Amino acid sequence: MSVPPIDHRIRVAAFDWLRKQFAAKGEEFTRDELYRGFDYEGERVPLVAPNGIFKPRRCTYPLTITTIINGPYDDRVSGDGGLLEYRYRGTDPMHVDNRGLRAAMTDQIPLIYLVGMGGWYSVYWPVFIVDDNPRALSFTVALDDQQVVAPRAEWRIDAFDSETRRRYATYVAKRRLHQQSFRDMVLHAYKGQCSICQLRHRPLLDAAHIVADADPDGIAAVRNGLALCKLHHSAYDASILGVTPGYVVKIREDVLVEIDGPLLEHGLKELHDSKLVLPRATEHKPDRDLLARRYETFLQR
Repeated sequence: MSVPPIDHRIRVAAFDWLRKQFAAKGEEFTRDELYRGFDYEGERVPLVAPNGIFKPRRCTYPLTITTIINGPYDDRVSGDGGLLEYRYRGTDPMHVDNRGLRAAMTDQIPLIYLVGMGGWYSVYWPVFIVDDNPRALSFTVALDDQQVVAPRAEWRIDAFDSETRRRYATYVAKRRLHQQSFRDMVLHAYKGQCSICQLRHRPLLDAAHIVADADPDGIAAVRNGLALCKLHHSAYDASILGVTPGYVVKIREDVLVEIDGPLLEHGLKELHDSKLVLPRATEHKPDRDLLARRYETFLQR
């Protein structure tokens, strides 16, 4: 089936709006921003609705699918190539939303995937429905990194340059999803503030691994993470700043005696011997063994 022209134009407009938003404000959105959406021919087109599968009024196919981390649906990334298992709406395979995704699969229509946690959403596009699993009440979704595969003249899944390119795109998207999910969980646990200086501007916050995720002990769990602003994340990675297993911040000795401007004085040196701001939940507090291992690296530097 050919894509109705209005559906095609709205979908392209949505992708273009997302690219502009990424360039202007970064990769995270509030629900209100997504609900306001964008204007198309004098009409507001939202990107979210109360349901996880959303089709704008003038579209033939769904435009977005949404996962809420720790939400009611068991959506997850599989181990075989980074494909997402996305749960049906309800248990009726013929529900109108499920039929909409099935049609998008048949006609290879690109969608937008939203991942939400703590009121913030990460956005991935284009994604494609590549399989329907009625027994499991789920669809399989291929995550294709927009920086690798878009923009392109054709969006059909068989229009990729090669299978290698497709696998690479899926790997990159899976990696981004993994990293973003880790960031969302860590920032949520730390109530959206730097654990060292308590800065609350989310675009300036990172989830820093205590032990790198490439390491066998570098688990993607909150207890292996610290919510840090970009300054303190960089200082932590450079071993200018360390954290003891007792949750005390240390600044490297040569930096403590260095004379420089107010940023060094107030942004780093004054933090020496201060205490981390910790998550309330015990299971989310930084793992002391992992901190000890990382602190040894700091001492060696």
